[in-house]
Amino acid sequence: MKSIDSLEVWFVTGSQHLYGPGPLGVVAENSKQIASSLDGESAIPVKVVAKPVMVSADAIRDLCLKANANKSCLGLILWMHTFSPAKMWIVGLTSLRKPFLHLHTQFNRELPYSTIDMDFMNLNQAAHGDREFGFITARLRLPRKIVVGFWRDSEVVEEIATWTRAALGWQESQNLKVARFGDNMRNVAVTEGDKVEAQKVFGYTVSGYGIGDLTDRMAQFSEDEVAALVEEYRDSYSISTEHDRADPLAVAARIELGLRAFLEEGGFGAFTDTFEDLHGMGHLPGIAAQRLMALGYGFGGEGDWKTAALVRIMKVMATGLPQGTSFMEDYTYDFAGTPKILGSHMLEICPSIANAKPSLEVHPLGIGGKADPVRLVFTAPAGPAIVASIVDMGSRFRMIVNEVDVVTPDQPLPKLPVARAIWHPKPNLKIATAAWIYAGGAHHTGFSQALTIEHMADFAEIAGIELIRIDADTRIPQLRRELHWSDAAYRVS
Repeated sequence: MKSIDSLEVWFVTGSQHLYGPGPLGVVAENSKQIASSLDGESAIPVKVVAKPVMVSADAIRDLCLKANANKSCLGLILWMHTFSPAKMWIVGLTSLRKPFLHLHTQFNRELPYSTIDMDFMNLNQAAHGDREFGFITARLRLPRKIVVGFWRDSEVVEEIATWTRAALGWQESQNLKVARFGDNMRNVAVTEGDKVEAQKVFGYTVSGYGIGDLTDRMAQFSEDEVAALVEEYRDSYSISTEHDRADPLAVAARIELGLRAFLEEGGFGAFTDTFEDLHGMGHLPGIAAQRLMALGYGFGGEGDWKTAALVRIMKVMATGLPQGTSFMEDYTYDFAGTPKILGSHMLEICPSIANAKPSLEVHPLGIGGKADPVRLVFTAPAGPAIVASIVDMGSRFRMIVNEVDVVTPDQPLPKLPVARAIWHPKPNLKIATAAWIYAGGAHHTGFSQALTIEHMADFAEIAGIELIRIDADTRIPQLRRELHWSDAAYRVS
């Protein structure tokens, strides 16, 4: 998959000609120092590049247009070192198509009490320069992230890093192609949606293909290529004699080879399939979907293109972080003790969330009428995570995100032949599940132990979509009021 090494965020400082060349030189040096410091922070996954100080409307407009045209630029960090009259920012900001973060900071951490004079005051005016800038961004109703604090503080750096990852996801969304093998699973509502509106809002495209397109590509691989991948399976995963069955492994390897080639050649970053449309295939892609997700592809079951795109976007946002991200489904509950959710799917859970070396197994699927598919079986490790869903509400797209705590299963699951995660949703299952259902959240989700709810909130802000947060503070009466207010606001707009 694509590297992020060439990507960057531009650090842009505002001022004005009023201060003269001396102070403006100091502003430029201070700006470079902050940009360099942020660029050196390992938490920020891309380069931070200092740009010249902006002192005129023409310069601001030109910078914004250059940002729009620059494929390496994810977005802008904007800071007003001095007072920068905001009317000169209007033409640039209204032409800007990249996301921006408003950093409200100042170069000095402390007041120099014994030496402070009016020269110092005139130079260090972010306290009201950023308020002037904040007014115009609010007046123009621009989506943005506001971070407040001293630029060296870890909390500030982390907030900037979180937004940067959301900007990474947004850029991926703008260029993402989703391949859909077969259509939606019959009569399912939540996995449907308006693909034209999705392209307008998120930028990604969804293209449908027949299963024959995939099986034709599968047929082009030789028996030697298939055998080589089967050996890779045996070397990479735990496999018992009972499950080391030549025919299913060969079918699975041919599916993976064909599917990967189809996606690579078409420039796709995500895909869907459905067990109701498998004509010409030996069985449903199981290990193929799992291994492709581990390489960074997004996936959605039963034709769920919105979740396939979301999983890919989340994987890009999580680039370089140690924990994993996967397609997921709320499958069944445990109401004993502290109630919890068992998340899984028929086959397709990404091994990036495995707590140990996965086991390769071959079992009947139980539904779909096809041969026994190959899959990787494992359990996700304990720790904090999120589950996220994007649904089409007709008048707009809504993202619902729930914070969860993944736990170790209370008992072994020796007969469950699929990968899984078990979690306590916050604040608890009763409230979280009611909130999810009131909000219309799907049963399919993007699950991540790498990302937080703040990453998803920043992405939703950039995309301009509605966000429903379900966390430790969620209360049903408050959430229902929020949903009613949101409906009213979108009807008005």
